Amino acid sequence: MYFLRLSGHSSTYFSGMSEELEDRFLQFALEARKLCFLLQNHTINHEYCRQLLRSSSSVGANYIEASDSLGKADETMKLKIARREAKESCFWLRLVYIPETTPDIETKRAILLEEAQQIKKKLSAILLKRG
Repeated sequence: MYFLRLSGHSSTYFSGMSEELEDRFLQFALEARKLCFLLQNHTINHEYCRQLLRSSSSVGANYIEASDSLGKADETMKLKIARREAKESCFWLRLVYIPETTPDIETKRAILLEEAQQIKKKLSAILLKRG
């Protein structure tokens, strides 16, 4: 599922990085933050949410860093790190404890997990295209 686009346009950076994807990765991190806020009363989730917040926000941060003109090798490495962080986000999303009495939170987690998987696939496709 693609979350709301934060900007009204979709331009690209000089290195081919998409502002639309940057916005998508930002929205993913914001939605992960909202989920963790909903789970804050469950002590078992303290470390899981801490790790989820780090990995979900790192996807976009590394994607932005990849747009810096430091060479193709650095750009590729940052994209690989972003993909790895998306994989890690999937892991933490699977681990968080959600009580059976909160199906709405479970739905939010499922949507976020699907988005993390789609982000991972998108970054993999970008890396394949780059060779």
